[in-house]
Amino acid sequence: MRTVLITGGTGSLGSATIRGLVRYPGWHVVVTGRDLARTTERAEVLSADLGTPVTPVELDLESLDAVRTFTREWPARELPPLHALVCNAGTMVVSGLRHTADGHEVTFAINHLAHFLLANLLRQHLTEPARIVFVSSDTHDPARRHGFPAPRYTSGHELARPADTGGDPMEAGRRQYTASKLCAVLTAYQMDRVFGADQRISVNAFDPGMMPGTGLARDYNPFFRFAWKYLMPALTVLPRNFHTTRTSGAALAHLIADPALDGVSGKYFQGRRPSRSSAESYDPDRAAELWRSSAELVGMPELAETP
Repeated sequence: MRTVLITGGTGSLGSATIRGLVRYPGWHVVVTGRDLARTTERAEVLSADLGTPVTPVELDLESLDAVRTFTREWPARELPPLHALVCNAGTMVVSGLRHTADGHEVTFAINHLAHFLLANLLRQHLTEPARIVFVSSDTHDPARRHGFPAPRYTSGHELARPADTGGDPMEAGRRQYTASKLCAVLTAYQMDRVFGADQRISVNAFDPGMMPGTGLARDYNPFFRFAWKYLMPALTVLPRNFHTTRTSGAALAHLIADPALDGVSGKYFQGRRPSRSSAESYDPDRAAELWRSSAELVGMPELAETP
């Protein structure tokens, strides 16, 4: 039996991924959520439906202290060996600039900083060969047609504490989201350089495609929330990067568990296929700067010296 940890694992994509993992026997799934009662309820339903062990654990990704506590307490959970980590939980805030208790902008804090810290702290608990997957999005790539503003990356510190320019909060929030998804790809590539030199820890980025109907639009206005939930799912029949959660979940389960991907690392997957990410994501200097600034922001200066 092997363990996979999926942050936000009872959400739409997380639940679909657990269903997809049924094809690969021998996995124990740990899912995290901010609301333990709600996470437990959903985990119990999934476990009963699928006959797969699903363990719920409370984790508030807005808090770096909560991430540190979670990783310190990991050995006490006495779970099967940890072979995979999926950095899946995410948010997009478009109603105005908001910061966590640590002083970091919320979208960047949850989508990037918390997962950066989690992966680095859990490294000591990974049983090799292991896999780490960062869930990104094609919205990180301005060359693709998706309707999102291009990410504006200057430094990790500026993304953590962006200036409030008084402009359109929706535009600013969506741009912060695309920047966080660029950070997911940059981090996957840099972590592959740092962790995966011997291919014992594979690190990849994953684009699930647009999945209308999920909770991503929770901070939008009521009209757009309605359209996202009830109207836009019809777009999944088009030959573009729109997918149902079932399709994307099956692809993510493949990336976690399929033996054919043993040793495959430092790649960007669109669904089941390796693909090219944005031109900016291949900039090694930018990836190194993000790694250093993220290490400083999460209070792990020793990581800042990692090449």
